[in-house]
Amino acid sequence: LSTKTQDLVRRHSDRVARTSVSLSDGGDVRYSETEPMLPEGTLSGEEGDDEENEEEESQRPPTRNMPKESPLAMALQIVVPFLLAGFGTVSAGMVLDIVQHWDAFKYITEIFILVPALLGLKGNLEMTLASRLSTAVNVGKMDSPIEKWNLIIGNLALKQVQATVVGFLAAVAAVVLGWIPEGKFQMNHAVLLCSASVATAFIASMLQGFIMVGVIVGSKKTGINPDNVATPIAASFGDLITLAILAWISQGLYNCLDSHPYASSLVCAFFLSLTPVWMVISSKHPASRTLLYSGWEPVITAMVISSIGGLILDKTVSDPNLAGIVVYTPVINGIGGNLVAIQSSRISTHLHFHSAPGEVPEEAKGCYYPCRTFCGTGANHRSAQVLLLLVLPGHLIFLYTIHLMKSGHTTLTPIFMTVYLAAALLQVFLLLCIADWMVYSMWRSGKDPDSFSIPYLTALGDLLGTALLALSFQFLWYIGDQDSDVGD
Repeated sequence: LSTKTQDLVRRHSDRVARTSVSLSDGGDVRYSETEPMLPEGTLSGEEGDDEENEEEESQRPPTRNMPKESPLAMALQIVVPFLLAGFGTVSAGMVLDIVQHWDAFKYITEIFILVPALLGLKGNLEMTLASRLSTAVNVGKMDSPIEKWNLIIGNLALKQVQATVVGFLAAVAAVVLGWIPEGKFQMNHAVLLCSASVATAFIASMLQGFIMVGVIVGSKKTGINPDNVATPIAASFGDLITLAILAWISQGLYNCLDSHPYASSLVCAFFLSLTPVWMVISSKHPASRTLLYSGWEPVITAMVISSIGGLILDKTVSDPNLAGIVVYTPVINGIGGNLVAIQSSRISTHLHFHSAPGEVPEEAKGCYYPCRTFCGTGANHRSAQVLLLLVLPGHLIFLYTIHLMKSGHTTLTPIFMTVYLAAALLQVFLLLCIADWMVYSMWRSGKDPDSFSIPYLTALGDLLGTALLALSFQFLWYIGDQDSDVGD
């Protein structure tokens, strides 16, 4: 072999040794989570000189190009699902405004702690599934029917396992955060909370999973970039479905407390008993086997973060002067989570195309600074600008929708709208900055951002949204913008 050919072989071997780590190896599996999503062949981020590229061209399998889109095309693709998702969160807020007066919510107020945690499952599970499958579509991992259905079935089974476990842990967190600090504990209420949480998480996750798969497959067939539409559509009806199921099951079990005291225990036991079945199905598919063992950290941590937001909501709702916060909480939390999930999914897809695991582009190296997110030279700063620009007009549409439906307990005064929009804008600005830093950091450490970043980001969206909204209502009350009976 010539010296140049030997050098090519050596470079190619180095790349393979660095990126091709299989699950069956007993050695370092640091990059195993990103391996299934990487395009086959060499990574486009590792380019040699022109001569080397020409010599390797005949030996390389065909690679896919990153989808190109203008800012206008990107905005048009994002706006429709964004509005759908927004109206879904508005509907969820109106439902929450109604059910807060039901007996189950009045006498077991800790259910409010469950609300952000269970609504956050769309970020923990549905949006994560959407992001993983979107990347799989873009890098060509769903071109083969067998590979496509292996990905889908494995991920859906994994999602049911995670939903059941996280639903149970969310109920435990609600017990700890709600009752123990007050020194009051009732076993029948605790069992009801666990049953309602597990059943809601299981049923809502299954329904939304089927919807999500349909969206991904439909996007692929119509040529739409799923990164732009999948995550917001995953959330469009997620909040409404989850909240409606939670309210219906909670009230039903509450009505059975006296006549059928064991109903809650049986419901909880039934859904928990299905967990081993889903674990077996998920473990048979390589696409989900890794995450079955390593994917728990983000969803559980995100659940805890969302539960803290739920505690803030519970304490705020308990104050009759701040009753108006309920209808806006799903809106501000949902919109912030939807927008940051789009950005996270786009950055992750870009990294899968252009960088080896553990290596980040030049523009992302060094210390992070907020200007990089919106004004840098990176590939996704335009999408960050578009997403931030959608905040004000989007929230104005949703505020007036709530007003026209005569829902909520707050009049749309100029001072209220100014304070609310400022809180929403600050929330999304912070989330986009955090996403830019977090996704690159996770990729640098060898973790797949599709599976790890969105749960954290949507949970932080819940916490930031609820906290900023509570501060806004407190501020409005102190300055005299007091209005608590609209919509009654």
